[in-house]
Amino acid sequence: MSDLLGISSVMFIILVILGLIFLLYVVPVRLWITAIFSGVRVKLFRDLVGMRLRRVPPDRIVKPLITAHKAGIPVYTPKLEAHFLAGGNVQQVVNALISADKADIDLKFERATAIDLAGRDVFEAVQVSVNPKVIETPPISAIAKDGIQLRAIARVTVRANIERLVGGAGEETIIARVGEGIVSTIGSSDSHAAVLENPDIISKTVLAKGLDSGTAFEILSIDIADVDVGENIGAKLQTDQAEADLQVARAKAEERRAAAVAREQEMVASVQEQRARVVEAEAMVPTAIAEAFRNGQLGVMDYYNIRNIQADTHMRSSIGGGEESRPTSD
Repeated sequence: MSDLLGISSVMFIILVILGLIFLLYVVPVRLWITAIFSGVRVKLFRDLVGMRLRRVPPDRIVKPLITAHKAGIPVYTPKLEAHFLAGGNVQQVVNALISADKADIDLKFERATAIDLAGRDVFEAVQVSVNPKVIETPPISAIAKDGIQLRAIARVTVRANIERLVGGAGEETIIARVGEGIVSTIGSSDSHAAVLENPDIISKTVLAKGLDSGTAFEILSIDIADVDVGENIGAKLQTDQAEADLQVARAKAEERRAAAVAREQEMVASVQEQRARVVEAEAMVPTAIAEAFRNGQLGVMDYYNIRNIQADTHMRSSIGGGEESRPTSD
């Protein structure tokens, strides 16, 4: 019996300890005491226990609340809790409000939470607004009017524009616009030497275009860090054009040669055809003479006269150096 009582007492003590642990978890007494001694008035059951029931970690609200109170920033528990439930970073918002207040920047709680919910680091934005940031562009290639390529690297000093952080373009847009301005400025220069002598004309021209319009930054300055001379693109293009013209000329010459060969072959074929007709006609002469003898249209004397004429013609052609003609066979 005494053993059962001992076991029951141990179980009761364990249950009491577990109950106290659960009660201390649900009711964050230590956090409440810390808030009270920090001068922040929060209700133990209405605020802290209510946060537990709403699945909001009390320390994620009370600690930023204490930080803001110590810095003299008026914030309220319901707004902090609402911002947390919306997916925001309460501590970052409070840090941004404190930093803006110390830097004399007009930043309201509503705008800070809007910037935070938009996915931007509101605390970093305030820091960039106080301490301007330098953005270095990658090497940007451009060609002057004389055909020489230049590669320029620019350093853009920007300051965050709190009013345009929500909906404003980021650093990528700034880099793209500065690169476009550099290409346009170098491209409009008469020679690359003028750009090398006065690289500040690039920064002055680009800065005057108002490239920060619609972005989350304000461009303070654009400095050309380095300008290098690249290839002679103009000469390369002329060489490529000359090579292309040469290829075209060769193609046209080959076309004319092929046409001449075709015409020559046509002429040879025509001459061969005419020769074949002559041979064919000559082959028909003996047959015609024989037919004339049978019909009595040609006598023996007429035949010998024809042979004499052929022999005379052959002799004259031989003396004149012409082509030797064959006498017609019987």
